[in-house]
Amino acid sequence: MKKTWLITGVSSGLGRLLAEKALTRGDRVLGTSRNADALAELRRAYPNRLRILAVDLQDEGSVRTAVDDAFGGSGRIDIVVSNAGYGLLGAAEEASDSQVRDIIDTNLIGAIALIRAVLPHLRRQGGGRILQVSSEGGQIAYPGFSLYHATKWGIEGFVEAVAQEIAPFGIEITLVEPGPARTGFGNNLARTEPLASYAETPAGSLRDALGDGAWTIKGDPDRMTDAMMDLADHGGPLPKRLVLGTDAYANVRSVLLERLDELDRQKHISLAADFTEAELTNLKP
Repeated sequence: MKKTWLITGVSSGLGRLLAEKALTRGDRVLGTSRNADALAELRRAYPNRLRILAVDLQDEGSVRTAVDDAFGGSGRIDIVVSNAGYGLLGAAEEASDSQVRDIIDTNLIGAIALIRAVLPHLRRQGGGRILQVSSEGGQIAYPGFSLYHATKWGIEGFVEAVAQEIAPFGIEITLVEPGPARTGFGNNLARTEPLASYAETPAGSLRDALGDGAWTIKGDPDRMTDAMMDLADHGGPLPKRLVLGTDAYANVRSVLLERLDELDRQKHISLAADFTEAELTNLKP
């Protein structure tokens, strides 16, 4: 059965690849971009099945208007892919106030606005699927990407709660967590103004590794988007998370084990922080 997709950030990277694959197999795509003229060659190739909507993710009204337009013009939308966003490289102290606001407005508030805007439509049509593109950086953290991680950890908490809220309506949502991939993400990083104090720190070392190509990027965007297509077509319930990439799997697994070990080592402290059963019986409700 042919599907209709709504994909944000469709002009490049994973968003563009998803759009191309969906169109190639005969699906319809409504893509969002800052530029309504994006993907001109694809629009010429698929004039009846690809439509581009201009959206500014920092403008919640723009997001809501585009979503209403998408559902109003196409009827049912089966898959919503919240993909748009960018990275900011630099230590937290180096970032300007405007850089902090911009990445949170785009990556976090923009993604929240999109999900909130599509939910009434998905409820009315009796269900649908949302793929929220997060990152391995939604579960782990690299020095030099603190503000990027703030947005990804933030959207993960939001989605975890929303998934429980919308399950009764037949709406499913998965956090897709790719590791570093050979898209244009690295080339399009926003960057802070470096402070000399951070040159010999982990944040400075990572900045240097990215600059001189010492960080080998293993992630294949083509295989990652194949996995996302499979997820959209999956016959059973969707997983809460889908981690993509060898390094992402190893990194997330290692961090989760470390976190669990630390939690277990603190168990006696955690359990001692409650009222005792005897004390509770003497407390007013």
